[in-house]
Amino acid sequence: MNKRKKLYEVSQHLSKVARGIEKADLVIQNGTLVNVLTGELLENIDVAIGKGRVAYIGKADHTIGEKTKVIDASNRYIAPGFLDGHLHIESTMLSVTEFAKAAMAKGTTGIFMDPHEIANVFGMEGVRLMHEEGQQLPLKVYTTIPSCVPATTDFEDAGAALGVEEIKTGLQWENVAGLGEVMNFPGVVFGDELMLGEIAETMKANKTVTGHFPPEDDQMLQAYIASGVTSDHETVTREQGLEKLRLGMHLMIREGSAWHDVKEVIKVVTEDKVNTDNISLVTDDVYPQTLVEKGHLNHVVRRAIEEGVNPVTAIQMATINVARYYHLEQDLGAIAPGKFADILLIDDLQQVEPTTVITDGEVIFDHGKLIKVLPSFTYPEHIRNSIHLKSALTAADFSLKSKSENAETDVNVIKVIENSARTEKMVATLQVVDGVIEPSIEKDIIQLACIDRHHASGQISLGFAHGFQFKKGAVASTVAHDSHNMLVMGTNQEDMAYAANELAKIGGGMIVVDNGQVLAKVSMPIAGLMSDQPLETVVEEVQQLEKAWKEIGCPLHAPFMTFSLIALPVIPEVRISNRGIVDVTEFKLIETEIVK
Repeated sequence: MNKRKKLYEVSQHLSKVARGIEKADLVIQNGTLVNVLTGELLENIDVAIGKGRVAYIGKADHTIGEKTKVIDASNRYIAPGFLDGHLHIESTMLSVTEFAKAAMAKGTTGIFMDPHEIANVFGMEGVRLMHEEGQQLPLKVYTTIPSCVPATTDFEDAGAALGVEEIKTGLQWENVAGLGEVMNFPGVVFGDELMLGEIAETMKANKTVTGHFPPEDDQMLQAYIASGVTSDHETVTREQGLEKLRLGMHLMIREGSAWHDVKEVIKVVTEDKVNTDNISLVTDDVYPQTLVEKGHLNHVVRRAIEEGVNPVTAIQMATINVARYYHLEQDLGAIAPGKFADILLIDDLQQVEPTTVITDGEVIFDHGKLIKVLPSFTYPEHIRNSIHLKSALTAADFSLKSKSENAETDVNVIKVIENSARTEKMVATLQVVDGVIEPSIEKDIIQLACIDRHHASGQISLGFAHGFQFKKGAVASTVAHDSHNMLVMGTNQEDMAYAANELAKIGGGMIVVDNGQVLAKVSMPIAGLMSDQPLETVVEEVQQLEKAWKEIGCPLHAPFMTFSLIALPVIPEVRISNRGIVDVTEFKLIETEIVK
């Protein structure tokens, strides 16, 4: 475990370094300090560091001894490390350690993760394992305990459930910062005991309650805020952002791989000129290619700058504002005496690409190279064997028998929308051959299935999807928000069965097959959600996966994100779960076939 010192343990030493009585471990010289506390850029500044924390800022010659390491920061900016106030590491498909390498290289030195994906598979055990992996890293990993596991109890079956007692226990762990995004906003507003109990325990523990509030409903919003929820990352319009800020909410502006909200929501800063203290920049969900090609939180900061935000203000929204929101400003978020020495050296404040990344006073990355070896972390064998099917699947398992005697029949279809989490319900007429309802490539109606992968119940629900434009083959995924059952989709039952069985063999992940051949796969044996491979390998596998989706006909951007959300029965209009087709607007299960 990382033995990071508390301030009270080293305060006397820092005091002596500041006065030159003791010598600094590291001094950064002659840089331009990005002072996020005042919004100033201060030239020709030195920063002296002792025992992992900042001791002195100014002209620090008096703190340099024989053993002091000195870094010349001439013509560079000295900025605090970036803090991501809301993200799901599982979305990166990487382990916490591999994610840390990728994120730290881009200047992220602290994160507040909500591991609700693994919680839906392994409950608090999964949360604890990811949290523990994070505690041994130079990246500061704070956890928010997932609040909505499962997302709904009415329409699906997850692998685990968390209640008030589990939340209460988790809040006591060191470096747990609060409650994960409270997605069940109707439950909060209408007095659901579980939701109110979780929020109450978080407030009693003096921790932060993070939110998730997409609708535009003034009364619901204010009731939600009054319950104790203090932030939201689902804001997509300037008007929503302004309303939330005026009501005292902390506005998290999101820029991930699929959701690009900065362009619109940042107008509250560039046009409305609001006070920015209660705004932060977050990623939420980021794919591995985005980490490599665009960056992590530095990409979000850069996007804000591109939209006209002053660079220092943009950096404040990724540093001190986040630390204050989580009540951790004594340790994090700025370069000041007593705070952790999490520091970036940056050549260009417009580009925010760090050349040197320092955490706890140690250089971790220098000019793109990892300097410090990170410890390994091994997940228990049962976490790596999370795909529990009753038996191997056959083509017959995916045959949907018609209840009518006719040669064709009407079915409810899930219509997906590119780059959107929402779906639409549509009706299509399909052929019935030998009593089985057949998909139609011509009409872009392909078969869809959701299989219980947690309890080996043998439960399979069958439906149809429109919008993916498959011409052949099948795909399967054990990343299926939020319950993460196995999703299978294809043009024919044989390939669907083959995809499901092959995916089970590799411990979960994502796969594309055609004509009984695997075209591409990303193996994710950690809970069926995360790879155990290095970033470079995962990026390559995902690129092959994207290519394979195109090969079978799908032109969509980030198609597997759209696919993985087709099982989330809390977002309108219609979804598939292991129990059947869910009409989210009517809050009920419906039949796939419309029997007249």
